[in-house]
Amino acid sequence: MHKVREWTASTARFVKRRRDPVVVQTLRSAVAATAAYVIALRLSPEAAPLTAPLTALLVVQVTLYATLTNGIRRVNSVVTGVLVAIAFSLLVGLTWWSLALLILASLVVGRLVRVDEYVPEVAISAMLVLGVTAHGDTAWARVVETLIGAAVGLGCNLLLAPPVWVEEAGESIEGLARRLRQLMLRMGEEAAVRTPVHRAAERLHEARRLDHDIVEVDAALRQAEDSLRLNPRVREGLLHRVVLRTGLDTLEICTVVLRVLARTLTDLAKEREPEPLFEPETGAVVQQQLSEIADAVVSFAVLVTTSVSASAESAEERLAAELRQASATRDKLAQLLLDEVRRDARQWQLHGAVLTEVNRILDEMDTEHRSHRLLEELDRHTREQRERLPRITRLRERLRVPARLRRNRTAVARRSM
Repeated sequence: MHKVREWTASTARFVKRRRDPVVVQTLRSAVAATAAYVIALRLSPEAAPLTAPLTALLVVQVTLYATLTNGIRRVNSVVTGVLVAIAFSLLVGLTWWSLALLILASLVVGRLVRVDEYVPEVAISAMLVLGVTAHGDTAWARVVETLIGAAVGLGCNLLLAPPVWVEEAGESIEGLARRLRQLMLRMGEEAAVRTPVHRAAERLHEARRLDHDIVEVDAALRQAEDSLRLNPRVREGLLHRVVLRTGLDTLEICTVVLRVLARTLTDLAKEREPEPLFEPETGAVVQQQLSEIADAVVSFAVLVTTSVSASAESAEERLAAELRQASATRDKLAQLLLDEVRRDARQWQLHGAVLTEVNRILDEMDTEHRSHRLLEELDRHTREQRERLPRITRLRERLRVPARLRRNRTAVARRSM
């Protein structure tokens, strides 16, 4: 039985490694570059057409959407560089000052044609073509090799369908929620006892470091959003993207509010040192409040990353119950803080700030608030798409695609809250 478990665990690790972005990118890039070189050997007049595998290597990305956008910009940058080099070859030879002018002109033209991160490729292409003797043949060969590499890179992603990175983005969102939970629990434990100023300041620094975690989660989410675009295996990709994005936005707001709460507790520790932050009964309720909010944050993250209807309904019920309990504790905490202010009004602003920040986090995770926000985001995306692509929008309206989208998006929004 033990061997069976080990075999199952090793199989799961192997499958997960196969879906790892680094592994997928490496395999797809190697296959595309090799295929591009083999094809270019037959079509290009060059003896070693290395531009084709280089282009394929740069064009191939983890997602199909990124491959399309990078391929267009890559081809545009190379062709622009070749044209600039041909123009220079007709006027001047290769000298130090002509090379300087070529690089300057290539970088300027690259900005004008909007190739984004491929601006240096315009200058590289121009220098490679200008530095050889047979300008016309070399320029033509480089353009052909570039087109071959871009076509092979795109075809590689069409034939070897890239995975959908929603699961990985969901794991990142849940990981962020669990780190928020751990920080809330520590803050609650320390609020129930006498907290030194340096200890409260440490929690404030931890809350600030969560900004770096949000950046990493945002990068994982952008990759997931790209993998959903133009992917034939995904239905209602816009809904999935909006659900994940609004979920991360909510957690980001909660992170900011938690940092403000840590700042408030730090100021309160300075004002009340060496006394405890709160009276014993109030401190215990603060600890209970932060513990309940921490559990609700994790449940919220699980809810927004759950796609199965039954699991989503269960997660929604659990979150609603936790928010109800946290709201009841909030009301109790409000009364205790009011009693403390009546006894000693010196820190009334800080006590009120604690309650305000607790309210803000609970409001952000409220299911009705989230449902309204989801529908607003869906309407905004639909409106922007209609303004940006009016012809495609009219075609979809003729095919009655928007009607189906409107029927489904409300159900998905409710299921994803």
